[in-house]
Amino acid sequence: MIRVTVDKSHGKFKSITCEGHALFDSYGKDIVCAAVSVLVINTINSLEVISKDSFQDDNDPEGGYIRVTFDQDISHEGVILIESMILGLQTIEDNYGKRYLNLTIQEVEQC
Repeated sequence: MIRVTVDKSHGKFKSITCEGHALFDSYGKDIVCAAVSVLVINTINSLEVISKDSFQDDNDPEGGYIRVTFDQDISHEGVILIESMILGLQTIEDNYGKRYLNLTIQEVEQC
């Protein structure tokens, strides 16, 4: 299962973590994994190139792990990009089930 966790503090995005593998189908044929990967990676690339929001990232492509952390509030454009990603992920979760994708949006304490 892929787990995507979006952390917010006081309503502002703080981090996005995506980890695991969907295991919907065999490697190279897993449409759930491909869809989630495209949404998450394109959002991260768009945050950097289009909205120019700064973040730290950590990833392990082989292990199916990527995390971005925002040190400061992101732009209005960045918020829209993340909300669009969430909409796409919710649609995948609704259509294929939590067995393959579990999306969590949670409020966390700011450090």
